[in-house]
Amino acid sequence: MRISAILAALAALSCLACPLAAQDRMPRIPADQLSNAQKKAMETFKTNRGYELGGPFVPLLRSPEVMLRAEPMGEYLRFHSILEPRINEMVAIIAAREWTQQYEFNAHYKNALKQGLRKEIADAIVDSRHPPGMAEDEDIAYDLAIEILHNKRVSDATYARAVGKFGEQGVIEILAVIGYYSFLAVVMNATRTAMPANVAEPLKRFPD
Repeated sequence: MRISAILAALAALSCLACPLAAQDRMPRIPADQLSNAQKKAMETFKTNRGYELGGPFVPLLRSPEVMLRAEPMGEYLRFHSILEPRINEMVAIIAAREWTQQYEFNAHYKNALKQGLRKEIADAIVDSRHPPGMAEDEDIAYDLAIEILHNKRVSDATYARAVGKFGEQGVIEILAVIGYYSFLAVVMNATRTAMPANVAEPLKRFPD
């Protein structure tokens, strides 16, 4: 057998050993295939946000009405919530880590660091470890997020601490951040929303 044939056979075997990158099931819709409702939804998004839609809003555009109702919730939670941005972004990456949502985590990890979350805390969340040396508000928000995501309920002690620190509105907004980014994660995981070009996936998958 020629060396070239041997090398080709080895390459084929190596491909079988490695999983192929999952293909985006709902990529950006070509402009000439957009419905009038989708065009209008895109224009509304751009007017509200000041930039073209991307990320989770690409698959959501398949249902323009759902997208148009989801966008204002995200707008409020990201830019107008009563929560400190550092807490807001920390909770967002906890939700993204829980769902192993690569696109979402990549975006909000960067935002969390910009908003003052210490890298040691963010990196512990990447590894699903309890973060070291959290501030009081971070510790309380972390426990609230982890309990609702893992246990599907919140203990009396954790709830009392959260209300004492953030007030009832703050607790609702923390839970809303968790719910909103879980919703986007469900959409992107099911439709396999692609990562930005040349960006590696930041999260390892949980063991089966």
